[in-house]
Amino acid sequence: MARGPLTAAELAPYPGDGYVLARGLFDGPEVSALRRAAKEDKALDDHSFGRADGEGGVVRLSLWNHPGDGIYGMFARCRSVVDTCELLLEDEVYHYHSKMIMKEARVGGAWAWHQDYGYWYQNGVLAPDLVSVFIAVDPATRANGCLHVPRGSHRCGRANHVLTGDQAGADLERVAEIAKRLPLVHVEMEPGDALFFHPNLLLRSDQNRSENPRWSLICCYNARRNAPYKASHPPRYTPLVKVEDSAILEAAQKRFAEAGDVGWLDPGRDASARNLDKERR
Repeated sequence: MARGPLTAAELAPYPGDGYVLARGLFDGPEVSALRRAAKEDKALDDHSFGRADGEGGVVRLSLWNHPGDGIYGMFARCRSVVDTCELLLEDEVYHYHSKMIMKEARVGGAWAWHQDYGYWYQNGVLAPDLVSVFIAVDPATRANGCLHVPRGSHRCGRANHVLTGDQAGADLERVAEIAKRLPLVHVEMEPGDALFFHPNLLLRSDQNRSENPRWSLICCYNARRNAPYKASHPPRYTPLVKVEDSAILEAAQKRFAEAGDVGWLDPGRDASARNLDKERR
């Protein structure tokens, strides 16, 4: 079973580094149930869409607003995740959105250098009082396109973002200068590991040229005090009903993997999925 929220000692590096990696936050049966559900889920596949990376590749993902009552929702609502986010943000949190990143073997595209807050700023979110949780569904390695992060880059503040292919990419001049001053970390992960990271942390991942897929579930949370001042596709404050960690396997056993109640985002209809909510210049 998931091991519970992180301790104060485990979270101590977060303010300086901009992230904390929780090894084995979810156990083998939990992450196996998530992997099986995701890779057999027709709704997830039907609602997926591609984003060109500007390097000749395409990243496939599905994006949704509401956590739902299926296995994705149990991961997003479980106390190991939500209580940890509340400790980091020192406030009640609510579900901002979740997505499944499906970086397939040999063809999975890259993610350009970016910050999550670079996307969300245009949604009326006034402060970077959010946190994202990257849960490894498959192993994430340098070969299959794991995350790269300059440690401490969140302290540089929000960078301007411009289009790179279909993606919003951070100002590369600024990224290059940050890279000269801060150590670059390749965040290699095993299934069940979880990375909690600040929305101004710079992120990138390379194309997957390996024989192994790199799928990941990313759940994002906003502090209640930071609810957007205007309507957007990510919701305003909506109370999040937490569940015990045991609910993950209970959902899998009841075959609640179908996630039709999650509020899928459609790139043909919703600005958040089209990436029209990015800052441009």
